[in-house]
Amino acid sequence: MPRSHKSKHQAYEKRCRARGETQGEGAKATAVAEEESTSSSSPQCEGNTQSQPAAELCSTSQGPQSTPVTTIAVISCPGSDEASNSQDEDTAEASEALPSTESSDIDNLAKIVVFLERFLLYKYKMKQRTLKEEMLRLVGIYYQDRFPEILKKASEHIEAVFALDVREVDSTRQLYDLVSKLKLPNNGRVRAGRGLPKTGLLMNILGMIFIKGNRATEEEIWRLLGLMRVYAGRKHFIYGEPKKLITKDLVRLKYLEYRQVTGSDPPRYEFLWGPKAHLETSKMKVLQFLAKVNDTVPTAFPICYKEALQDEEERTRATGCSKGCHYC
Repeated sequence: MPRSHKSKHQAYEKRCRARGETQGEGAKATAVAEEESTSSSSPQCEGNTQSQPAAELCSTSQGPQSTPVTTIAVISCPGSDEASNSQDEDTAEASEALPSTESSDIDNLAKIVVFLERFLLYKYKMKQRTLKEEMLRLVGIYYQDRFPEILKKASEHIEAVFALDVREVDSTRQLYDLVSKLKLPNNGRVRAGRGLPKTGLLMNILGMIFIKGNRATEEEIWRLLGLMRVYAGRKHFIYGEPKKLITKDLVRLKYLEYRQVTGSDPPRYEFLWGPKAHLETSKMKVLQFLAKVNDTVPTAFPICYKEALQDEEERTRATGCSKGCHYC
């Protein structure tokens, strides 16, 4: 091979190797970014681990459950693996079909959603409300026309993971705040001070108790919380020491009841809904929360859905309101 051709060939090989290394580094960086995003934006936020307890419940609850349609969460019901694999293939084909500029735009939009979510949680942690103007600056001029879509996606994830609603609390100043779904002290923090809410964990536990027949043994609760990487005796970066939070703090606040199983020897313990939980939420609301976490619908849990409907009817009769009441 002539020297000139040989040198060109070597240069070409170097460029190819450089591209390959760059792509490899890019893939690693993306993986790290995704892992960091997952671990920092949710309590479980350890991705879809938030949804796994309900997934486990789906396969162990009373009576047969119909197979829910899932997208993000993997509910352990018949056919879920096939559906997930099929969806992954469809997603891969769709992403290959997208022009590079459109694919890049989607990636950027997803990153902006994560940035906004972290920003809202940071403001919440600092006990500060958020101006729409601040969020628009974060989104940037290029994506400001898509702000409603970005805020909606960030709000949905915050709701599903932390059980917080993103609400506009002052329309004149366009001021937003994160509001706990339950009236826990300090807007979901349990104790005074800065920090992230405990409402999401409590809503998950209430859901577990409901689906387990309105009572769940301590072993069942910890087994399912283990799927969320929450363990007794191991300090959690959001919940602190979970056993104290669940068996002491939430019991003291009357959101949970913790009592010995009748006739158990050696003693075993179980959890039930506390009076505050019955007062501030309902079986339907808790079921809706579990459904949202699992990216499905309440009717995917037919037995529980029927019980939740009956509970709503009883609440309506108890209030003596035919329509327009809170529970309706």
